[in-house]
Amino acid sequence: MKDAIQVMGMVLKVSSCGEADRRLVLLTRERGKITVFARGAKRPKSPLMGVSRTFAFGTFRLFEGRDAYSLEGAQISNYFEEIAQDMEAACYGSYFLELADYYGRENLDGSQLLKLLYQSLRALLKPAIPNRLVRRIMELRAMVINGEYWESPGRTVSDGTSYAWEYVVTSPIETLYRFTLKEEVLEEFSGCVEAHMARHVNQRFHSLDVLETI
Repeated sequence: MKDAIQVMGMVLKVSSCGEADRRLVLLTRERGKITVFARGAKRPKSPLMGVSRTFAFGTFRLFEGRDAYSLEGAQISNYFEEIAQDMEAACYGSYFLELADYYGRENLDGSQLLKLLYQSLRALLKPAIPNRLVRRIMELRAMVINGEYWESPGRTVSDGTSYAWEYVVTSPIETLYRFTLKEEVLEEFSGCVEAHMARHVNQRFHSLDVLETI
């Protein structure tokens, strides 16, 4: 049997597989988006039960198979439990996982997308930053990482929107969530990002449908 490998990542999706197993989709720094089976994770006393849930971020020990990986164990550094306690934040967070799943690719460097996802979830826990702004920053920078963006909003906008756009496109991911916008600027910035999303992303996300109902 091959030796276990270690990857840093976050659980994007969890589904049942048989009576006792779970199928996970992880976004990892080292190997991009991968499928992982957690054998026996649904059993009450399984050590894999707690680590095989969405939002779990940490280091995962895996055995590599032909088409997928098997989870041997994990050390989780952040479960983002506070997000689950707030319905609106949970909807935004779930959308961010869906967006990362959409953009993630197997066997490609996932470090930038993983870092963006982690920082975006942390930003949802900051009361000073509106969740709507967190969403638009996440969307725009995800498009930048995937090479699907324009260097400017593509229309005539206010100086505030132009500055915000340039800041999100060019700044280090660790510093993205250090500003806020006046309401009218946020509306304009959101409209520009929405237009680019409509142009580049051909998918409807379930979490957004839920978010619109609350």
